[in-house]
Amino acid sequence: MNDIGNKVLKGGEFVIKETLWKDNFIPEDISDEQKLIRESVKNFVETEIKLHGGKLDQQERLLLEAANLGLLSSHVSSEYGGSELDTYTNTVILEEFGKGDASFNTSLAAHTGIGMLPIYYFASEEIKKKYLPGLCNGTLKASYCLTEPGSGSDALSAKTTATLNSAGTHYIISGQKMWISNAGFADVLIVFGQIDGDKFTGFLVERNSPGISMGEEEHKLGIKGSSTRQVFFENVAVPKENLLGELGKGHLIAFNVLNIGRFKLGCMAMGGCKSSIEAGIKYANQRIQFNQKISEFGAIQYKIAESIIRTYATESAVYRVSDLLEDKFKEELHTHSKAFLALQKAAEEYSIECAIIKVYGSDTLDYVVDELVQIHGGYGYSEEYIPSKLYRDARINRIYEGTNEINRLLIVNMLIRRTLKGLIDLVGPAWEVQKELTGLPDTSIPDEKFGLELRTLRDFKKMSLMVAGAAVKYQMDGKHDLKDQQEILMNIADMLIDLFVSESVLLRVQKLSSTANEIDLKEEIAILQVQFHDAQYRIAKAATDALASFASGDELKIMLLGIKRFSRYPVINVVKNRKIIAHKAIEENRYCY
Repeated sequence: MNDIGNKVLKGGEFVIKETLWKDNFIPEDISDEQKLIRESVKNFVETEIKLHGGKLDQQERLLLEAANLGLLSSHVSSEYGGSELDTYTNTVILEEFGKGDASFNTSLAAHTGIGMLPIYYFASEEIKKKYLPGLCNGTLKASYCLTEPGSGSDALSAKTTATLNSAGTHYIISGQKMWISNAGFADVLIVFGQIDGDKFTGFLVERNSPGISMGEEEHKLGIKGSSTRQVFFENVAVPKENLLGELGKGHLIAFNVLNIGRFKLGCMAMGGCKSSIEAGIKYANQRIQFNQKISEFGAIQYKIAESIIRTYATESAVYRVSDLLEDKFKEELHTHSKAFLALQKAAEEYSIECAIIKVYGSDTLDYVVDELVQIHGGYGYSEEYIPSKLYRDARINRIYEGTNEINRLLIVNMLIRRTLKGLIDLVGPAWEVQKELTGLPDTSIPDEKFGLELRTLRDFKKMSLMVAGAAVKYQMDGKHDLKDQQEILMNIADMLIDLFVSESVLLRVQKLSSTANEIDLKEEIAILQVQFHDAQYRIAKAATDALASFASGDELKIMLLGIKRFSRYPVINVVKNRKIIAHKAIEENRYCY
């Protein structure tokens, strides 16, 4: 349980192993070169995206401008027209885009992620060389056609058909897709259909192919400047060479590209949180009520501080996952000489962590923009001011790239699946926790900086293993099938999310403390303490709710005592800590962490 893992942890191993802070990448590790790239993207966002990114008729031009800056190809190797920047740099780029406009970010993400990656990962070499250079330089735009009127979260139940013609040269595709981003201007469509009724398969389809038609632009709650249309396919002939990956293995394409899509969404959400917090601080510092700035009121300081804590936690987790992806990519390059294969393997390995980033990042952005509206009061509800737009735009993040509910279910299901496949061992550590419940508690605290938080983190892991292990045991006893117990799965997922995010914050503060004293880090330490204090209550509640839903009698009593045993982080003066956090940001009139 207390083993220190290797630098490259396996996906999901954070539940049973610890990471050394010195091996973890944090935002403060960004290099001078990466800072220059950040400034370049920031300038583009300020001068172009913030001004025009919300306009539907500007999306194609802005994508081309982004391509001219090398921002559409930063994740693609040079042999296909890309520049292949590392994961940290791509994270920086996405963060800065997140501070711009959500409509353009939708166009960008649909193009560079779910639009390009199926080709980069799964197309033949000939198809890669034919289409990727144009997608990198912006002369071609991409779209991803998965969802149908009857298949949203249940994407594999798609009704679109693909039938090989009698000559064996083309697949004939017929069907309907909906909610398709970039559909209004895309040149290349990634389309999924069923071959022989049950072989879910991906294809590359050119937009100008006969038989393709588009619905009108959808009128949406938010991201109004992005193109979203239905796409209709009526006997569209697609060369058989345009089949992506293996016949009947389209789910591998969908799942793999969505993993990176989820990570990218979390990165941009984090950037959006920072800019939204800054807008709230600036307004609170200039708005006068009762003869004083509203930033001087405790209720407003709470909103600013809590938004900062959640955003700081999101950022810590985002850069931690970027580090895992980068390390795994480098490791895989020793086996796979092709960069796209190494990237694909890295994304597959950390599907759990990418789902965590998506859920936590989008939930955090929703919280931040909601409080931004509240800080602005009546002005926040007016369309003449920016909060109302940010509020509407943020809402989609909890829906696309898989709803947050689906992602929560996936987090637990993928963890169990990896355990059953023998990729990680949760059984041994879970059994050790069960045995610990019958013995005397270990009250010792690690004799090192942040020893209390280290012990608490281990308690979080034990609590998570206790609940997950008990749930699996009840399934094995035939008392229920976990896949039908979504409430329990989501309880466990929430525990795992809080665990991962809290550990990420601790790793960041530990690393910062290696070169700075506690006085200089008083705000960061305040963030750490509130994060652990509040996470403990959330984890304990989720554990209690889950256990009470399937356990009973003495067994339930023992495990409830286990929750108390593993909830030992002391009561913190969170009011004082939040004031420390808020005061610095209010004084500097910006997000400064």
